[in-house]
Amino acid sequence: MREALLQERLPGGKARCLTCERRCLLLPGQRGFCRTRENRDGRIYTLVYGLLSAISLNPMEKKPFYHLHPGDHALTCGTWSCNFPCPWCQNWEISKSAPDPARGEGYFSPRDFVELARRSGAQGVSLSFNEPTLLLEWAVELFPLAHEAGLHTDYVTNGYMTEEALELLVASGLDGVNIDLKGSGEAVRRFCQADVEKVWRNARFCRARGVHVEVTTLIIPGVNDSEEDLRGIAARIAQELGPSTPWHVTRYFPAYAFRAPPTPVAVLERAQEIGHRAGLKYVYVGNVPGHPGQHTYCPGCRALLLEREGVALVRRHAPGPRCPRCGEFIPLREGKK
Repeated sequence: MREALLQERLPGGKARCLTCERRCLLLPGQRGFCRTRENRDGRIYTLVYGLLSAISLNPMEKKPFYHLHPGDHALTCGTWSCNFPCPWCQNWEISKSAPDPARGEGYFSPRDFVELARRSGAQGVSLSFNEPTLLLEWAVELFPLAHEAGLHTDYVTNGYMTEEALELLVASGLDGVNIDLKGSGEAVRRFCQADVEKVWRNARFCRARGVHVEVTTLIIPGVNDSEEDLRGIAARIAQELGPSTPWHVTRYFPAYAFRAPPTPVAVLERAQEIGHRAGLKYVYVGNVPGHPGQHTYCPGCRALLLEREGVALVRRHAPGPRCPRCGEFIPLREGKK
């Protein structure tokens, strides 16, 4: 247990958490919305410092990152609970559970996790599975150690951290974020009880600070699959984050408390087309094994550049950052191979 880095102490033993944009006001003994931060005698403590629910060596493509160190593997971990109540959560076994030291992988120091990543043959470390913002205090100690060991770092996130939290993450060495953009303002208010403008603000912040940004939208029937919703998301990515920002439109399957039918592949293909019409150069179809939309093509001449099977990069058709056919620059962030 560690004292939270970001909090405001208030009269009467109250304290306000400043880790995520819920900014929970906590009375003594009270936990926040995420159930991972608790007011003890007027100070907020994190209950999940180094407490990991799961650890897995995953390809970057699984997260998904298609333009950040493609072909690399990252030792990936998560903790418990979440600051969003999404009823369709695909990782609900951990995101809907309060912190529990008796389950999962137990406690890891940042240094021990970096050492485990090195022993496992990983090229990076990744915080994912549930909302990684809840591991803020651990992450800001982990990332400098990871860089010292030659490992890259990333977050797979709903993007609902405060600017203060994001500043700490960037300053500590956050290399990339995949932000789960869940839908329009109305959809995010209704299903996530959150303000989507805070997510867009954080995406712009990351881009401005040189953090690699990719965006994922889980396309869910009846939630965010309308023509209007898809056009709105695509247009804002192109205008606010840039036309080279990868957008992953991924297939939903029923999970947890949501029972809409699986997303038709035709809807994903329509979303991909909408993204291209909005000016996005890289729109990927996800959760549809074998679909041609999972590959990277040159936006200039449509040459196949990076070929994928499932969640693995299996073939490179471009030896460098330019298309071998037409010379178009392909924005990939890669380390030394």
